[in-house]
Amino acid sequence: MSGVRTAWPNLLDRDWLLTDSPGSRSQALWGQRYRLWRDFSANRLAMAGLIIVLALVAMAIAAPLLATHNPAQQELTNRLATPSAAHWLGTDELGRDVYSRLLFGARVTLGMVLAVVALVAPFGLAIGCIAGYYGGLVDKILMRTTDVVLAFPRLILALAFVAAIKPGITSGIIAIAITTWPPYARLARAETLTIRNTDYIAAVRLTGASSARIVLRHITPLCLGSLIVRVTLDMSSIILFAASLGFLGLGAQPPSPEWGTMIATARRFFLEQWWVPLMPGLAIFVASLAFNLLGDGLRDVLDPKQR
Repeated sequence: MSGVRTAWPNLLDRDWLLTDSPGSRSQALWGQRYRLWRDFSANRLAMAGLIIVLALVAMAIAAPLLATHNPAQQELTNRLATPSAAHWLGTDELGRDVYSRLLFGARVTLGMVLAVVALVAPFGLAIGCIAGYYGGLVDKILMRTTDVVLAFPRLILALAFVAAIKPGITSGIIAIAITTWPPYARLARAETLTIRNTDYIAAVRLTGASSARIVLRHITPLCLGSLIVRVTLDMSSIILFAASLGFLGLGAQPPSPEWGTMIATARRFFLEQWWVPLMPGLAIFVASLAFNLLGDGLRDVLDPKQR
C-alpha cells in the first residue's frame, strides 16, 4: 500500500515523468503516456475534436436529463414550428421537438458506431494477426476471403444484406460490420509481417512460448496503435454509413430518433421549414468532423512514421 501511495503523487511531477532513466516499469509506462498526451494536447484541432466527441457522448448519456420534451410526443397543432423558447430547434412534421430528438438520436447513432467498432476491431485484428504470423495456406485463405469482401461496394453489400432480413438497428449494425472489417485485417496483417521476424519475437520463441501466446500477448499489442488510429478515422464514415441506411429506410425505423431517419422524413420540408432536416444534418457533420480531427491527432502521436 505504501508503494501505491507514493506513486500517485509523482504523476504530477514532470521531472519524474520525463526522466531518461526510469526506476521501474510503472514509471516508464506513465512517462510514455505523459509524452503522448503532451504531444496530442499540443495539437489544437485534435483537442477540439476530442472535446466535441466527449461532449457528444456526454449529451447522449444524459439525454433524458437534457431533453426538454418527450422525443416521441406528437403535437399536431404545433407541427413545423419555428425555433423558439418553447422548442429550441423547432418541431418536425408531427410536432415533435427536434432538439430532444437530436439528443436521443445521438444515443442511437453513436450506439450503432460503438457496436460496429466493438464487433469489427477485434475480429479484423485477429484475422490480420493470424494471417500475418502463420503465413502460407492460412494467410492465403484469410486474405482471399478479405479480398472477396473488398470486391463488393460497401453500401451495395450492406443494402443487400439488410434487404435480405428485417430492416432495423440490429441488422444495420451487422451489415456495417460485415462490410467494414477487411481494412482492419489488412492493416493488422501488414503490421504483423513487419514484427514477426524481429529479434524481440525471436527471443520470445526461444523462451518456449506457443504461437498462440506470441500472437495474443506480443504481436497483437504492437498492432493496437495503428488499429486505434484507423478506427477513429473510420468512425466518421461509419456514422455516415449508419445515417445512409436510416435515410434509405433500412436502418433505424421510425419513430426512432436516428439522425439519418430524421433527415429522410423531413427532406420534403427543406426549402420552407429548413431547420427540420438541417439540424440532424449538422449533427452528422459535427460528429464526423470531430472524429476526423481526433483521428488525425492520434495518427500524429501514435504512428511512428508521422513523428
